[in-house]
Amino acid sequence: MTPPQLIRSAHERGITTLTLDSPANRNALSARLVGELGDALSACAKDPAVRAVLLTHTGGTFCAGADLRSPPDPDAFVGLMRAVVELPKPVVARVTGHVRAGGLGLLGACDISAAGPGASFAFTESRLGLAPAVVSMPLLPRLDPRGATRYYLTGERFDAAEAVRIGLLTAAGEDVDDTLTPVLDGLRRASPQGLAESKRLVTARVLDAFDRDAQDLVERSASLFASAEAREGMTAFLERRDPAWVW
Repeated sequence: MTPPQLIRSAHERGITTLTLDSPANRNALSARLVGELGDALSACAKDPAVRAVLLTHTGGTFCAGADLRSPPDPDAFVGLMRAVVELPKPVVARVTGHVRAGGLGLLGACDISAAGPGASFAFTESRLGLAPAVVSMPLLPRLDPRGATRYYLTGERFDAAEAVRIGLLTAAGEDVDDTLTPVLDGLRRASPQGLAESKRLVTARVLDAFDRDAQDLVERSASLFASAEAREGMTAFLERRDPAWVW
């Protein structure tokens, strides 16, 4: 049997909604999910009926980060984030659940993002013996430096209001769909050329980070994943225990 698609697509009035639909592993970034999402974005780029993309999710987690049992190739994940940034159409994230680690890179690559009160966020890499390496490319050009420093280092969980304060989110509200209504209406009123050229202006610094840092950060990430500390951190995570270094 053909396995079910991990990305669902629907279209209405110029907006294509791409839904991460892998709730069994909390929409973790598996090799298959990364590949399917990349293909879906490529199709949106070629379709003149698509004015903008709305990226959302099923279940209580937007994205749990890398799938530790079936991780994507690091270059493929970098390519996915870059595809979101380079897409000549705005990508809007709709978040009603949790976002962790690599999922924050996917979220940070989006042009506009909104979350509801059930959302939470955490850079958990440091607690696994890792670092938010490749996800830094779309994030650090956009995040408040003090906020990035705190949450990169501590791995603390924070809410949608704090995510707005540090620049991770565009907006937060009690009803995420109400929050996004004027955003999507504005995108429908904009011309395709106007959107593409405006997006080029606001993503230039992010793309500079990809051009400058991608190779170094992929190599750094691979080195960290191969380390003894990371093996202990990921094993402890899968075994639901504290790693050996916790005091």
